[in-house]
Amino acid sequence: ETKTGTEPVASSLRTPKEPRNKVTVVLGAQWGDEGKGKVVDLLAMDADLVCRCQGGNNAGHTVVVDSVEYDFHLLPSGVLNKKAVSFIGGLTLSLVLQPPSLFAKEEACRNDERDKRERLKISDRAHIVFNFHQAVDGIQEQQRQLQAGKNLGTTKKGIGPAYSSKAARNGLRVCDLVSDFTVFEEKFRVLAEHFLTMYPNLNVDIDNELQQLKEYAERLRPLVTDGVYFMHKALTGPSKKILVEGANAALLDIDFGTYPCVTSSNCTVGGVCTGLGVPPSYVGRVYGVVKAYTTRVGVGAFPTEQDNEVGNLLQSRGREFGVTTARQRRCGWLDLVLVRYAHMVNGFTAIALTKLDILDTLPEIKVGVAYSVDDEPLPSFPANMDVLTRVSVKYETLPGWCCSTVDVRCFEELPSQAQSYIRFIEDFLQVPVKWIGVGKSRESMIKLF
Repeated sequence: ETKTGTEPVASSLRTPKEPRNKVTVVLGAQWGDEGKGKVVDLLAMDADLVCRCQGGNNAGHTVVVDSVEYDFHLLPSGVLNKKAVSFIGGLTLSLVLQPPSLFAKEEACRNDERDKRERLKISDRAHIVFNFHQAVDGIQEQQRQLQAGKNLGTTKKGIGPAYSSKAARNGLRVCDLVSDFTVFEEKFRVLAEHFLTMYPNLNVDIDNELQQLKEYAERLRPLVTDGVYFMHKALTGPSKKILVEGANAALLDIDFGTYPCVTSSNCTVGGVCTGLGVPPSYVGRVYGVVKAYTTRVGVGAFPTEQDNEVGNLLQSRGREFGVTTARQRRCGWLDLVLVRYAHMVNGFTAIALTKLDILDTLPEIKVGVAYSVDDEPLPSFPANMDVLTRVSVKYETLPGWCCSTVDVRCFEELPSQAQSYIRFIEDFLQVPVKWIGVGKSRESMIKLF
């Protein structure tokens, strides 16, 4: 053996080792609102650690347990498992004042201080969303509306401006807030003045915000940890079930989504590595959550949208309103070209197909299977959104089942037409469907294997 200094290199180091623990990832496969929270809640029941890796409080996940509905924005949906630790990784932590999103939900879910400290951890590398970020988000939307006659349809939660600060390298992180506050104050004033210069009409009470942020720093400090070291210990230590909850969805990814009508973070599988500091070899199963039809909030291309009675039926039966914004969602047929593209980027191990019961009353169901522009077939999902707005969709029409599926609890009990619909999706994507959702609660998720 070769030597380093005077000590021989252990031959065992040269033998490839499988990671002791791998993370299981849940991602949205469309434009969000697919029902990720329900799938995460299901998997989190026996998880040891549940992580958020990107985004911010612009995401909204709804979980129903024992007929009680919970809406989460910053905390992982798995926080309802009292045996699991919740970890907020490299996302944008909203400390928007009045009230701060994290503390409001944290206190609604847990009242015991010791329990909070043990069960919630926040990465010291998470960037902070301030009041002026949120205000600028609204101003930018107004400017887009005036200049181009249309906006991006952001949630106006300040996420985009906060990610802009991050990319411009003048953003502030949790580690800054809980360190020397005098130094933090200097940096905060510089950042606030930067936005005041860009937006003279911006109303920022710097001194008041700093006073409140100083109080928040004391509340946050017991929860803050070195995120990289925290995840490394979890991955390489004793056996653990680690779950990662993606926010937003594949087609909202800043790089691979329908740009520019996207979010500001990487909500595809790569965001797990960059947001949590998880090496790629530690990524295990990746589950894509697919709604049995398609919805989209806000503006942007939507090839299978049904601005008609079908769309209205899906919207009303599915109660399609945004968790974060309460905006009505646009609805349309399932677009398998889009989902196949999401699979190309994420490499789904299996799929959770949600809200199948919303289709119960339809006599026939269409599925988008191919795109063309000017009668020329498109070989792949287009990057250019001007092209996507012009596509014609080729549909396969499948028979509906015209009966309720909400009480079904196994695949064999589903109507034969519903079974065929699921098999059609599997065959097209070449990805198995592992769960089928036919209701709001975790108990309504049918597990196939």
